Amino acid sequence: MRCILNVTLGALISVSALATTAYADGVDQLPATEKKIYETVDPQIPLGASAYKDFKPKKGPPWKIGYASSYAGNTWRAAALDAVMSDLLPRSKAAGLVSDVVVTQSDLKDAVQIQQMRQMVDEGVDAIIICCSNVTALNQTIEYAYKAGVPVFSFSGYVTSPYAINGAANHAQGGAEMATWLAEKIGKKGNILLVSGIPGFASSDSFDKAAKEALAKYPDIKIVGEVAGKWTDQVAQVEVQKFLATNPTKIDGILTQGAQENGVLNAMLQSGRDMIPITLGGEASAACYWRKNPEFVDRSFHIWPPRREMQQMWEIMLRTLEGQGPKVQSFLRPVLPYTIDEVRAAIPEDCDLNSTDFVEPKADGWFPAAIAADYFERPADPWKPVSK
Repeated sequence: MRCILNVTLGALISVSALATTAYADGVDQLPATEKKIYETVDPQIPLGASAYKDFKPKKGPPWKIGYASSYAGNTWRAAALDAVMSDLLPRSKAAGLVSDVVVTQSDLKDAVQIQQMRQMVDEGVDAIIICCSNVTALNQTIEYAYKAGVPVFSFSGYVTSPYAINGAANHAQGGAEMATWLAEKIGKKGNILLVSGIPGFASSDSFDKAAKEALAKYPDIKIVGEVAGKWTDQVAQVEVQKFLATNPTKIDGILTQGAQENGVLNAMLQSGRDMIPITLGGEASAACYWRKNPEFVDRSFHIWPPRREMQQMWEIMLRTLEGQGPKVQSFLRPVLPYTIDEVRAAIPEDCDLNSTDFVEPKADGWFPAAIAADYFERPADPWKPVSK
């Protein structure tokens, strides 16, 4: 079952800036409501004007797209790929916009991903999508693609190359908001276990840095352990189980990134310890536990909705190939909190505690067309069928 949730931004938790940024050329062109999203960001994220403001594709449409994925081993990546193959590609073919998608997997090996991307360029793709990569490792290859007229789009994370376009949630805001919520939830004192994603990857590091800064404001809270769940439930479960088995210290809350919270939850359930608050980021399995145990937590957060993030980047890619002129290097989305009432509306009472699906905003709830238009010089409907 595909779980779709309609959410509004609502009142966000107030946090101090990880990096309070003077607006760069690109961001300065955005309306005030969008500029606000960029107030607290990872200091490495590129905020300048896009190199593709006046870009025109070599040919087409229809265009051939490369998806150079760095990892295929978790439910989040599977959902993102399913969004392409089951929805975005068929719609794009029907509109005469895309002819095919070439998919590769590098298993977290930068050298392999670099070779795959260069091969895509040499074999004539018109654009490349990457995901959640190391912030600098691919930069020379991205420039290689740019010089060949092939734009590179990094979704759910960022790269520092000036020749890429990034699209993601503001992971710094996400880490700060989740950490602040958890600190308040456990009464502003106690021990916290931090479960990172993949250290060294942009979204993982941005989240962790901001989360630690937020927790530092609570003198009676201590991070007593850090493990890496690699955004994979099975890995997170093993790592948390090992930590709990070898550290008898009382844990009052667990701060985890998304696509692994069900593994964290299962580790706690199997540990024999009393259940404690755990941050949730959209996995339907963990949301199901919350639905069945409403006292568990009182808030969850959309930071990594896989289908919605892929749709956002796909539409940014289409608009860029259509010559709409992106204004910024990095398209950031705000964190969207949601409640158990919205979970009840999204998944049934007899929901599956082992579901591999995600609770996500509705199709236009993550990057609405009206907002997307503000990010482009010459905005138009990216899905308008092409006249032949």
